[in-house]
Amino acid sequence: TMGSWLVNHWFSAAVLAAWLGINIFLFTYYFLFFDRDERYFYTRAILGSALAWARASAKCLNFNSMLILLPVCRNLLSFLRGTCSCCRRTLRKQLDHNLTFHKLVAYALALLTAVHTIAHLFNLERYNQSQQAADGSLPAVLSEMHLGGSKWLNPIHSNQTTVEYVAFTTIPGLTGVIITLALILMVTSSTEFIRRNYFELFWYTHHLFLVYFAGLVIHGIAGLVRGQTEQSMAEVHPYQCAEYLTQQDQNCTHDCCKDPEFGSIPAESWKWVLAPIILYVFERILRVWRAQQKVVVTKVVMHPARVLELQMQKKGFSMEVGQYIFINCPAISPLEWHPFTLTSAPEEDFFSIHIRAAGDWTERLIDTFQRETPRIEVDGPFGTASEDVFQYEVAMLVGAGIGVTPFASILKSIWYKFQQADQTLKTKKIYFYWLCRDTGAFAWFNDLLASLEQKMAESGKADFLTYRLFLTGWSTSIANNVALHFDTATDTVTGLRHKTIFGRPMWNTEFAAVAAAHPRSVVGVFLCGPQALAKSLQKSCHQHSSLDPRKVKFYFNKENF
Repeated sequence: TMGSWLVNHWFSAAVLAAWLGINIFLFTYYFLFFDRDERYFYTRAILGSALAWARASAKCLNFNSMLILLPVCRNLLSFLRGTCSCCRRTLRKQLDHNLTFHKLVAYALALLTAVHTIAHLFNLERYNQSQQAADGSLPAVLSEMHLGGSKWLNPIHSNQTTVEYVAFTTIPGLTGVIITLALILMVTSSTEFIRRNYFELFWYTHHLFLVYFAGLVIHGIAGLVRGQTEQSMAEVHPYQCAEYLTQQDQNCTHDCCKDPEFGSIPAESWKWVLAPIILYVFERILRVWRAQQKVVVTKVVMHPARVLELQMQKKGFSMEVGQYIFINCPAISPLEWHPFTLTSAPEEDFFSIHIRAAGDWTERLIDTFQRETPRIEVDGPFGTASEDVFQYEVAMLVGAGIGVTPFASILKSIWYKFQQADQTLKTKKIYFYWLCRDTGAFAWFNDLLASLEQKMAESGKADFLTYRLFLTGWSTSIANNVALHFDTATDTVTGLRHKTIFGRPMWNTEFAAVAAAHPRSVVGVFLCGPQALAKSLQKSCHQHSSLDPRKVKFYFNKENF
């Protein structure tokens, strides 16, 4: 429900409301300012309201350009997370929505760029018309003023100038075109499909942000859009003198004989983006420094279905459950960094990741490791620990597809805590559901489950973990195999003791069974998987929670990974 969302995400909601509020305020304030301010009386005579549309969107563009880099300063966010370790976990958790905010700001930039560009196209057209009009109207008279000097109002000084000419020969025109192209390329190459399938394309195109910021800082320097100077306002105020401009006679006697003079609006984009750029430079320096620290690859395991497991050690590296690291392999590409979820537990003396062949870079990395052990650089760990799992007596963990990866760390860690009789562990029982189209890619996870199963059986705690594997896509060959070996002790697909179930889980049945087994418990439900699954789990949590406070309650945690 909306209420429970706000309770859990009040910080995100507050940030969102503040961001929207500031954007609306900036746009409205500057729109009204440029639409009414007397210094722009003559500018409006030529341009009309397109002036206000262009300037108001420019202010909002500056504000959002200031914000766009902050959510991707991952070391800065880690520092913030560390400094507010005394804050509630919900607050620290919100910092994990950094990329969602980054995308939101990017969409706002795209929308505002469209508004700004369209407004300026109107402006150019109107400047052009006024320059070519020889009808003695106010825009025509204003366009003729001070053409030889520097006090002009209309930047188009001759009848031969076209809109295209201004767009590609003036600083604002050219930088505007370049910035817009850079933005279009960055936005289009960062769709989920391209990030998943052509990560390199996304990665390199995103570095056009350097072009974007360079262009942004230079963009307003020429000051093509002008207003009347303070001195000229004092001498010939438009409210008194505008009417005389269109009817000037040779021997002028009144106070408005002098022509108004115009000056440019100072460029100010650099003031907005200077601080974030400096912060980002520090961020990159810190990343380079951290990457130089030596990483020792202690073990390389090649699992079936081209999954590479790397076990590593690095001085001073300390991880928590549910975190991730960035990996770089200079032998493949000195610039590319790829994120991977940690699959080791904090209790182990190494940290590990599992890399699935899913694109050029991962393919090349797997091939390289099959021949030799190249140098690896590691940045991290990042992300908030998923310690909530340990706070519930009963935990239902749901992993779908690749979303199963963080649970490797969690299941191992729970087992270590359980064995060491750790006081922080409240968990007495775990239900684990794994939904998967094809188990081949996760044979390594089967091995992990099998070894946990064995350890639990050996120490007489076999009932601590109940897991159910759902194969949501299967071929006839698998089905025939299952039919042949139906009565064997272990499963034909995974080799585990628990049978694989074909098809999707009936969540009502699963929740009802857990509620019946633990009538007085608080159950934490954790998902790492798609949004559609989140909705059905959330629904089941509400349906199966008892209204009686002493009876079973289900709490849904989607954001956890």
